[in-house]
Amino acid sequence: MDVAIPKGFRFAGVYCGLKKDPRKRDLALIVSDRPCAAAGVYTQNRIFAAPVAWDRAHTPSHSVRAVVINSGNANACTGRQGLEDAAEMARLTAAACGFAPDDVLVLSTGIIGEFLPMERIREGIRLASERLSADVDGFLAAADAMLTTDRFRKVASAEVVVGGVPIRLAGLAKGAGMISPQMATMLAVVVTDAGLGVSQADQLLRRAVDESFHCISVDGHMSTNDTVLLLANGASGKEVDQAADMELLSEKLVDVCQRLARAIPADGEGATHLITIDVCGCRTREDAMRIARTVANSPLVKTAVAGADPNWGRIVSAVGYSGVPFDPEKLMLHVNGYLLYQHGRPVPFDPEAVSQSIRQSPEVFIRISLEEGPAAARFWTSDLTVEYVHINADYHT
Repeated sequence: MDVAIPKGFRFAGVYCGLKKDPRKRDLALIVSDRPCAAAGVYTQNRIFAAPVAWDRAHTPSHSVRAVVINSGNANACTGRQGLEDAAEMARLTAAACGFAPDDVLVLSTGIIGEFLPMERIREGIRLASERLSADVDGFLAAADAMLTTDRFRKVASAEVVVGGVPIRLAGLAKGAGMISPQMATMLAVVVTDAGLGVSQADQLLRRAVDESFHCISVDGHMSTNDTVLLLANGASGKEVDQAADMELLSEKLVDVCQRLARAIPADGEGATHLITIDVCGCRTREDAMRIARTVANSPLVKTAVAGADPNWGRIVSAVGYSGVPFDPEKLMLHVNGYLLYQHGRPVPFDPEAVSQSIRQSPEVFIRISLEEGPAAARFWTSDLTVEYVHINADYHT
C-alpha cells in the first residue's frame, strides 16, 4: 500500500495478549522525533473513558512526543484505577522512549468496564518501543493494532506543496460499531510534518472533524472513548503561517479525515451498504445536518436499504420528524438518481429498477432537496442487517 509517511514519525503495532487471537495486534505506538503541536477533539458523552480524561488534560499542547493505543479494552467506567492505569500507560511509554509522561497521549478501545491488564500493557509498550519504524509496514502495523470489530484497517494520506516544500499528512482510524461521534468506539490520529502552532492545529482539526467524523453514524450510539488527535512536528522545515497556506493544508486535512470517516460506516458492523445522504436547500448547515442525521439513524430507513427496498415513505417521514421546519410541498427525494417523491406526493417510478440499483451496489445515494435556503450537508451511514444484531448480542458474552 502506498502511504505518504510524514517525516520524523515512527510507528509500531504488536500483540501483547489483550485480544484472544495472537494473530491480531492489540497495542500501537506512534512516536515523533521532535515535539509536536497537538490538538484533540473528544466524545461529548458525559460518561467518558480514563484515556479521554488524560488526553483532555494534555491538549492542546506544544510538546507531545507520542501516542500509545491499546485495543481490546476501553478502560472506561473503571474509576480511579482506570485513571491511574491511563497515567501509567503514559509513564511506561515515556520511560521506554526517553521523554516526559506529560508528553504522551493515550487511546483505548474495546470492552467497557474491565480493568486493563497492566503487566501485558507494560510488555506491549516495551515490544512496540523496540520495533518503531518510519516505513509503511510500521504505519500499517499500528493501524491494525487499533482495530476491534473492524473488518479492515482504515488509513489515508496526502501530500501538499506549500511554499515549494512538500508537506505530508497520514491518518489512521478505527471504528465499526457504537458510532455516532459528536465531538463510537471511534479513534483517529492524524500526523503531519507541517510546522504549526498549537492554536493553528486546534483550529484545523476542529474544522476537519466538523466536516468528517461529525458526519457519520452507524447505530446512533455515542461512545465513551471517541477521540481524534492531530500531531504536527514541523519536520518538513515549513512553518505554515500564511492564510493561503493554511487553507491549502486545511483542505488536505479535511480530505484525509473524510476518507477515514467514510471508511467507518463502510465497515459498519454487519453492514452491506454505505449510504451517502445529501441534504440541500436548507436555511442553515445545522438544519441540513439535523435532517441528515435523523434519516441516517432511522432503523427503518437502514433496514429498507439492507433489503433493497425503495421505501420513500420511511425517508420522507424521518425528514418530517427531524424537528427542522420546512414546507412539505417543496420536498424532493432521489435515491440513486431516481426521483421518488416531489411536491408532497410520490411520483411514478419503476420500483424494481430502483431496488436493483440498491442491490447491485455497495453504495447507496439519498438526496433530499428543500427550498428553504442555500445550506447543505453530506452525511454517511450504513444499513442495518441481522449480522449487526448477532455481532452486538455476542460481543461480550
